[in-house]
Amino acid sequence: MELSHKLLAIEKMQVKRSGLTRNLPWLVALAVVWTISGFATPLVNAYYFSIVIYVGINVVLAVSLNLVNGFTGQFSMGHAGFMAIGGYTSAFLTTSLRSFYPTLMSHPFAEQGIFIGALIIGALVASVAGYLVGLPSLRLKGDYLAIVTLGFGEIIRVFLLNIEAIGGARGMPGIPSLSSFGWVYTFALITVFVIARLTVTPIGREFLGVREDEIASEAMGVNTTQAKVRAFVIGAFFAGIGGGLFAHFLSYLNPSTFDFNKSFDIIIMVVLGGMGTITGSVIAACLLTVLREGLRSLQEITHIDFRMIIYSMILILMMILRPNGLFGTKEIWEFLPFRNFKQKKKSP
Repeated sequence: MELSHKLLAIEKMQVKRSGLTRNLPWLVALAVVWTISGFATPLVNAYYFSIVIYVGINVVLAVSLNLVNGFTGQFSMGHAGFMAIGGYTSAFLTTSLRSFYPTLMSHPFAEQGIFIGALIIGALVASVAGYLVGLPSLRLKGDYLAIVTLGFGEIIRVFLLNIEAIGGARGMPGIPSLSSFGWVYTFALITVFVIARLTVTPIGREFLGVREDEIASEAMGVNTTQAKVRAFVIGAFFAGIGGGLFAHFLSYLNPSTFDFNKSFDIIIMVVLGGMGTITGSVIAACLLTVLREGLRSLQEITHIDFRMIIYSMILILMMILRPNGLFGTKEIWEFLPFRNFKQKKKSP
């Protein structure tokens, strides 16, 4: 009996150590993010700093959409709608509190706490919207689902245009500028961490089962509609986080920002990186954000927006050369030589 207790204690210690070892890179990355935020951020040019911030926000949006489009195998085109809900909700909360309780918002710690609370509330409202939209629409498949989600995104945009409390067509100015490098990349890390961990859980296996063969998953007892709705809700939650970070960095929101083109930008990031790979979405978000800003100077000279032309060319080339995206359904470390060496070493 005593020996069994000792073995159980040793097993718990091993599990605890393995968990700490597994999460150590994430903790180191988080420490690096806040170190850079404290020391390097003031030294960076404002224009380049804005590009870096947009990269982090797009990582949140692309990885969260990949959970729905890549890991679950659905095709949502309304991600900008959830982004808008989260952005407007969190911005309304912070601007209202600053108007009614200016002394509260004057304290740095209270201000940051209110900001995080507003982000989470905005994300929860976006996830509720995701549930309300996903429950009836995710019984559809393919093009029908894409049309429904596209219509939802447009409904949200038109709805925001007619709400005078948040500015209507004029937009919503005066949003507190609270999105720092530290917070943007902290939430980017949290998004990647949660979705990466989620995909290896039984819930994540249900997502993958729905993607691979929905009929076989139903035969194995998986409630496919519930699995798709769950993925839709989680994706909408992180889209709301991205919208809140965007609103509190730009300090201004306009419904036209969240039109079809915004959803299309996020979809391209997912398709370019690979449907079902997290690192692919991260790298594609970085590449396309930098590319878009790089083309801005060319647009100022020619007065022609080449962005959509180049995006279309990229998609055509990807369909010809890499139909499954840059990484397909694999993560970047699966292409590293030492991984193959270890697998060969283990094989007899």
